[in-house]
Amino acid sequence: MKNKSKAEEVLTKLFGSTSRSRILILIFENIGQSFYQREIMHQTGLSLQAVQRELSNLVEVGIIQKRETNVRIYYEVNRSSPLFTPFKDILKVIW
Repeated sequence: MKNKSKAEEVLTKLFGSTSRSRILILIFENIGQSFYQREIMHQTGLSLQAVQRELSNLVEVGIIQKRETNVRIYYEVNRSSPLFTPFKDILKVIW
């Protein structure tokens, strides 16, 4: 991403949440890659509680999907979501 802080600022204004913005940037920068909660926590600098809250919201909306294994729960972009293409287009504008 060319200017991550600018993208975060725009997304925070758009969605009203710094935590949500950071998670979306991480996930959309790495389409096709899965992350577990603590990995998202470390890479975004957010608390575990904030990560859990926002992941729950984003899964509920359908923009992120979760996949459970015997050991961990992984999160990644939901490419089949009707929100995927419009959101990706928004990110292209602000990146």
